[in-house]
Amino acid sequence: MEENQATVVEAKATLSYARISARKVKIVADLIRGKSVEEALTIVKFAPKASAEILEKLLKSAIANAENNHFMNRSNLYVAEVYANQGPTLKRIRPAAKGSAVRIRKRTSHITIVLRESK
Repeated sequence: MEENQATVVEAKATLSYARISARKVKIVADLIRGKSVEEALTIVKFAPKASAEILEKLLKSAIANAENNHFMNRSNLYVAEVYANQGPTLKRIRPAAKGSAVRIRKRTSHITIVLRESK
């Protein structure tokens, strides 16, 4: 039972414990999914969101991984997958009225970008 599966070469870059919520990252991540690398870079460069700067850096890292480690051609690259998963939440306490306390949740996320070559 032999299967003719062509191995798909993909370059990956991950950022763990980014101090931004996954919900905020997903807004920009949805904009660049499926786009060519050059178009994705332009989108994250001009997107007015805090996560755009983080994703731009991560996208440039994935491009560098593709070119240097997997010998892929930059002009054929596209964003195959981009996702942000929830990381651990930092819990902090803030004093509130009448001697009570309010919990502050500082959320983190794990962001991954996967690039593939178009045919």
